[in-house]
Amino acid sequence: MHPEQEREALVDRLARRGRIEDEATLAALRSVPRHEFVPEGRREGAYDDRPLPIGEGQTISAPHMVGIMTDLLDLRPGDEVLEVGTGCGYHAAVTAEVVGPGGVYSVEYHESLAERARRRLERLGYGGISVRAGDGREGWPEHAPYDRAYLTCAATDFPRAVVEQVRPGGYLLAPLGTRRQTLVRARRRADGTLDREEHGGVRFVTMQ
Repeated sequence: MHPEQEREALVDRLARRGRIEDEATLAALRSVPRHEFVPEGRREGAYDDRPLPIGEGQTISAPHMVGIMTDLLDLRPGDEVLEVGTGCGYHAAVTAEVVGPGGVYSVEYHESLAERARRRLERLGYGGISVRAGDGREGWPEHAPYDRAYLTCAATDFPRAVVEQVRPGGYLLAPLGTRRQTLVRARRRADGTLDREEHGGVRFVTMQ
């Protein structure tokens, strides 16, 4: 089966399960060639619905989890979005399919991953996504405020700098916890406090 057919089959399975409801999210998952974001030796399993290692102790998230997070962020075209944890760039590409590539700013701790992701995104037509190496706990203040922010790695809580870079009324999303993690969505109030909702147990690599 060609990668495009495998991708269609995967997204069809995710749609049937009903965990991903937004048509824009499903369309984004159909558009992004996940096999291009995994190491060559792992490409045979690129359209299995599971995480895969990408080097530096990091992983590319399972497609269903990327879809669920995209749904929960309630993204709209034109949104400005901060991503903490670029990894291979796959999640950023899915986000960019919804909001437009010029609205995605991604911070990666590992210089080597950031550079590879930047080159890969450029090659695949997502050159408008901005990627930098740095400490994700600091966010990316130069482009704030953001409409949405999310972490692709587990933290004990939302980093304060990231919270401060989100507009009042905007959403934050992250796996929070150490050994036991919960996917938490929060809406930022005008005073900087957060209204939180829990969306089930998850397992992510820990923030560096």
